[in-house]
Amino acid sequence: MRNIFIFIRVYFNFLFFLFLMGVSLYMLFAYNKYHQTVYSAVANEATGALSTQYNKVQYYFQLKRTNDSLVKANENLYNKLKADFELPDSTSNKVVDSLKNDTIPSARKYLYLSAKVVRNSVNQQNNYIIVHRGALQGIAADMGVIAPNNAVIGSVMEVSGNYAVIMSLLHEQSNLSARLKNSGETGTVVWDGISSKIILLKDISKSVKISAGDTVVTSGFSDKFPSGLLVGYVKDIINDKSSSTYTIRLTPAANFQNLQFAYIIKNFQADEPSQLLKKVKNK
Repeated sequence: MRNIFIFIRVYFNFLFFLFLMGVSLYMLFAYNKYHQTVYSAVANEATGALSTQYNKVQYYFQLKRTNDSLVKANENLYNKLKADFELPDSTSNKVVDSLKNDTIPSARKYLYLSAKVVRNSVNQQNNYIIVHRGALQGIAADMGVIAPNNAVIGSVMEVSGNYAVIMSLLHEQSNLSARLKNSGETGTVVWDGISSKIILLKDISKSVKISAGDTVVTSGFSDKFPSGLLVGYVKDIINDKSSSTYTIRLTPAANFQNLQFAYIIKNFQADEPSQLLKKVKNK
């Protein structure tokens, strides 16, 4: 404290000068329209220049071009996964040529198509995502959609020539077959329309051991998604004593607040089992 008083005493005249100058400048610009206009013009020019430089730095760190190239590279890697190829079981074949798995068209089951997100909502009761890829680029309704981190974000509802509307996982009519990765117990993932940071896994038996942080993945029972894609992580359990099952609150694996790209999953083998099931139901 003593040093502060000494500093003020030594530099009192200079500090008092700065104070009076500040008051003078304030009165000059506050009560003189010409000076006020000049000040505003200079201030806007300086602010604009700073904003321009800031945007350049921000753009550099976002690495837009690198991001775009990584998305395309990731798409190619997805489409080379062994899990995306599937041949019918055959007990008569003791040896299956590995080259055959890669070249026969009927062996491929899933194809991943990258798409740029152009619109997204998270705060509505029924949220949708729009991507810049449509029927002309091979997209159709009922295809599953994931984020670049391999996490489910929804399924395609409608398509136009160049755009597709996706029903987000954050939609009250959305439902997804999923399982606990550790135990294999399956249930249904839904959204209650309350928080974009919480989704629900329902119909899990109370005999199953569940811990916070457990991973929930796709079950593979839907023709939209392969088995094992990320859905979310266990946050806590809602224990309804009147029910024999748990409702589990999950933290979504996808960052819905920052979706820039998505991968739409095309299942080449979806029609055959669907047609077979229709025949059985019609009998």
